[in-house]
Amino acid sequence: MSAAAAKPILYSYFRSSCSWRVRIALALKGISYDLVPVNLIKDGGQQFSAEFKALNPMQQVPALQIDGITLSQSLAIINYLEETHPNPRLLPQDPKKRAQVRMIADHIASGIQPLQNLSILKQMGEKKMEWAQSCIISGFQALEQILQHTAGRYCVGDEVSMADLCLVPQVANAERFKVDMRPYPIITRINKALLDLEAFKISHPSRQPDTPAELRA
Repeated sequence: MSAAAAKPILYSYFRSSCSWRVRIALALKGISYDLVPVNLIKDGGQQFSAEFKALNPMQQVPALQIDGITLSQSLAIINYLEETHPNPRLLPQDPKKRAQVRMIADHIASGIQPLQNLSILKQMGEKKMEWAQSCIISGFQALEQILQHTAGRYCVGDEVSMADLCLVPQVANAERFKVDMRPYPIITRINKALLDLEAFKISHPSRQPDTPAELRA
């Protein structure tokens, strides 16, 4: 079997929100793949191994081997899947809506998640919970305001988009860091609707091969 024809391999950690985004995209598009767990905690972090550094020099998950290439960065991966497997669509055809989807995805993927990522929290010591809450609250206040203008059933209108793939994992992070979600009714409503969809269920951190027994659904 040629490299291009081989089954995709996703390097993932069950709790990684960036990995979850890609797992949702693969599920929505019906792409079968093999999963290789990379434990970000065990052995000082398996992402720092020489083997994984050769795969992804940034030493982060996710990484996806597909069609003979290796991709990292969740939004770059999702964009590649969108271009090579266009159905179902994750970017609207309308240019304005497409821009709004990208704006919300970037708002989360660049403006919230990296600030409360594991590598940053390690530097915060005893203040890591307080720091994570502050970053998420600041981002969610802005996001709730944006969604007042863009949301339908989901983040932008009534079709699932790349923005929604970023939203659900970030809400899970907020809940893990005990952020009070009551001030964000639109985020909460959209998150609940998305979690009812099969692709979001099967990709959930509680249902992964590397999910610890005590956290399994």
